[in-house]
Amino acid sequence: MPRVLLPFAAVAVLVPLTLGCSQSESAAQDQKPKPTRDEFASDQAKDMGKAIPFDGNRAMGYIRDLCDIGPRISGSAGMTKQQELLKAHFEKHGGKVTLQKFEARQVSRKDPVAMANMIISWHPDRERRVLFSGHYDTRPIADQEPDRRKWRQPFLSANDGGSGVALLMELAHQMKGLKTTVGVDFVLFDGEEYVFDPDNDRYFFGSEHFAAAYVRDRPKFRYAAAVLLDMIAGKDARFPVEQNSWFQAGALVQELWKVAADQRCGAFVYKPGPEVRDDHLALNRAGIPAVDVIDFSYPHWHRLTDVPENCSADSLGQVARVLIAWLNRK
Repeated sequence: MPRVLLPFAAVAVLVPLTLGCSQSESAAQDQKPKPTRDEFASDQAKDMGKAIPFDGNRAMGYIRDLCDIGPRISGSAGMTKQQELLKAHFEKHGGKVTLQKFEARQVSRKDPVAMANMIISWHPDRERRVLFSGHYDTRPIADQEPDRRKWRQPFLSANDGGSGVALLMELAHQMKGLKTTVGVDFVLFDGEEYVFDPDNDRYFFGSEHFAAAYVRDRPKFRYAAAVLLDMIAGKDARFPVEQNSWFQAGALVQELWKVAADQRCGAFVYKPGPEVRDDHLALNRAGIPAVDVIDFSYPHWHRLTDVPENCSADSLGQVARVLIAWLNRK
């Protein structure tokens, strides 16, 4: 996850419910439905007690499987091996797998690199669709290691890159049984972490390519919403509301955090978090309301200690419960 975190002082002044809107922004947000305590209670009574099928321990096993491959850098043998593993897995569980291939050249590199977003479709005939996404490439350098000599040691990225993929691998087991009326696409972005020079290199190759193709090709289907999953498996993870998500897709934020309250998923904290540059920005620019579910407090970010042992089945399970319950309402 190579995104730029803005200084906390640059984040808007925070107030309850409006989550930091300025006066004019707050007026615009007034047009969006705000969940009330009574609505929370009624929906909770309806949803609580329903079993949410998700095996967090199996999802943790998928994180270990991905890390056993080693680094999965864009254009590498590790990425190819990961793609083969994922294609077989998702097809086994009924997903339609497509590789959206493209080339990208990084500023600090001489030659372009072949990349591919992986799109896994469920109910591909449905025109109204939602999108669950995350990046599946790993960063070439562990640039948050204090000792710069360690930057180029093998960096597994269990949480940052592995966790979103693993959750979707486990969610594939549940997709046929979900009572949703929308089509669902899992999209794994390539090239999000393909950064060698953090100060000058480009970010988000995969999501920008995907968003540009969506605008250019004008497909028959339309995405009603998108959820980006980034660093969701850390122990004691917390998911406050990312600032860009609120300002660009505030109604969707309210839907998801309301479902989290109904499901008693305490990792979702309905208060403002940091402002983060991430793959959801390109989706929002393409007209897809997109929210970033991210735990930016993860202490092993871009460090060699980002390994499966520092991840949690409980954190994965809470995110999954929210996504499944939300889908079942669609």
